[in-house]
Amino acid sequence: MSSDVPLDVSALAINVTIPEALRWTDTRRGEEFTLSTLNVRLLPDGHLAAKAYGRPTAGGRGTYVSFPVPDRPELVALVHAAASRAGTLWAAHRGLG
Repeated sequence: MSSDVPLDVSALAINVTIPEALRWTDTRRGEEFTLSTLNVRLLPDGHLAAKAYGRPTAGGRGTYVSFPVPDRPELVALVHAAASRAGTLWAAHRGLG
C-alpha cells in the first residue's frame, strides 16, 4: 500500500477481563447481572470509552448485556492500564502470521 493513501481505521477496541475483586453487579429489567468483561474503545478524539458486560448472576443462558462502567478509581485505573497494554501489544505486532 502506498504511503500517500490515507488509512481510515474505523475502530480500535479491546476486551478486558475484570479481575474478580473488581467485579460488581447491576440490574436490568429486574434481573441481576455480574459484570466480568470490559469493552474499551479508542475514540477518534483520543479519549477512551468503556462498557461493562456480564451474565445473569443466577446463571442460565441469559443474554450478554452491556452496562455503564461506574466512575470508581480502581476501574478507571484498569481501563487506563488495559489501553496502555494494548497499545504496547499493537506496537510490537509481527505482521500477519
